[in-house]
Amino acid sequence: MSEISLNVSRRTLATNGTVKKMRREDKVPGVFYLKGKDAIPISATKNSLHPLVYTSETHIVNLQIDNDKPVHAILKEVQFDPVSEKIIHFDLIGITMGQEIHIQVPISLNGSAIGVKEGGLLQHPMHKIEIECLPRHIPEHITIDVSNLKVGDSVHVRDLQIENVKIITSPDAIIASVVHPRIIVTEQPVEAVGEEEKAEPEVIGKGKSEEEEEKE
Repeated sequence: MSEISLNVSRRTLATNGTVKKMRREDKVPGVFYLKGKDAIPISATKNSLHPLVYTSETHIVNLQIDNDKPVHAILKEVQFDPVSEKIIHFDLIGITMGQEIHIQVPISLNGSAIGVKEGGLLQHPMHKIEIECLPRHIPEHITIDVSNLKVGDSVHVRDLQIENVKIITSPDAIIASVVHPRIIVTEQPVEAVGEEEKAEPEVIGKGKSEEEEEKE
């Protein structure tokens, strides 16, 4: 697994004034968590976070906090502005290279499914999988070949074989599948019947005519 170096600075707890100041300096607030230690408020420049955030791979962070000794960490969470979609906060969690960690790894699909060529639709409901392993065994991403999937076929978590990794996600969870396209039936509007086209009411019984009444 590749590493990304990230230099951050300690910061004071965020207030409206400090947040505005960080934005003017193009910095993003964050928090570094380390087991058995107090959380450390930190900040980093937006550009330095891009290689870590805008990627489809998982990386170990070689974290430098001010002039402290570098430590290893992984990205725990990122928050984005709902309008501008800019990074507004990030969390890092410290790791020990000899201890197993619980982490999510991205999943990508490769190939053109046979079922799609036959008219089916490829669905990819799961984009990340939870695993547990030593940091050195963390896969950057997991690629699944869907070329042989036919209509009705699925790839489940239990189908994955990853060395030195314990999969936490339910084995029955579906990662990808090819399904039949939905057939949408549109009801035809019923045309209004004109007054002249209305059927005459059915005659149930017939009364006596005037002529028949006179004969009686």
